[in-house]
Amino acid sequence: MHACLFNIQRFSIHDGPGIRTTVFFKGCPMRCLWCSNPESIRPEPEVMWQKAACTGCRACVTACPVGAVVGAADGPTFDRVRCTACGACLAACPHGALTMAGKLYSLEEVTTECQRDRDFFEESGGGVTLSGGEATAQADFAAALLRRLRDDNVHTAIETNGVTGRDAFRKVAALADLILFDIKHHDPDKHREGTGRDIRAVCENLRWLVASDREVVVRIPVIRGYSETRADAAAFARLLGAVGVRRAQLLPFHQMGQNKYAMIGRDYALADQPQMRKEELAPFRDIMLEAGMAEVIV
Repeated sequence: MHACLFNIQRFSIHDGPGIRTTVFFKGCPMRCLWCSNPESIRPEPEVMWQKAACTGCRACVTACPVGAVVGAADGPTFDRVRCTACGACLAACPHGALTMAGKLYSLEEVTTECQRDRDFFEESGGGVTLSGGEATAQADFAAALLRRLRDDNVHTAIETNGVTGRDAFRKVAALADLILFDIKHHDPDKHREGTGRDIRAVCENLRWLVASDREVVVRIPVIRGYSETRADAAAFARLLGAVGVRRAQLLPFHQMGQNKYAMIGRDYALADQPQMRKEELAPFRDIMLEAGMAEVIV
């Protein structure tokens, strides 16, 4: 059994309690305009090009066996459809300007890597978090990994957007100790505008989590010009209250992934948006609390 991952990050401190190892699955059904990991969207490996390290030597163009790399005055361009992610261009690049986002890992490889820091997990109350991309999009592998970690008494969490189908979602979520569940917008039309996907599956999966008495933290990305108003705050509180959620976390918009869009040949729709500071979210938090939320973390 194998899965395509784009990172296994050790010593994470923002993906659940304690010190954690975060496993980043490649492939996501959503297309969020503000995505900070654009290399996670496509399910297969893809080449990333770092312009600052490129000298324009065209070694990658010559090396590509399928003609997917084309030389240009300002650096190579990549035919993402034709590219087979064989790695020949990476091997030929003398300056390390090319890297591969995504690699197939066996279940044994990932399990072994996750268990390297068991001592830190035990001392800090940490564990392993499955993130992405969207881990539930590779449900069989994610569920198998969670079972192994549970059998070894490792605390587990998943970060999810909740958009995958019912069976795949429940297969994974039922095995995690903690579910960090992102709600992108409260309004169906705005949700589809910002993510490319319908909100109904998200709400259905969240209702199931609450009814199943799972430990869940709902997280709301607050995006300028999209979900930042006082009316949005009140509407989020109503939506969450209707399904029995009384605890949420606000995630301020940031630009930490902006440079990666150019590296994979994608346009970034929010390039001109300024970042948000945590203190800007205080009014948003207060409105949600006034609307009945028990706790809102910023």
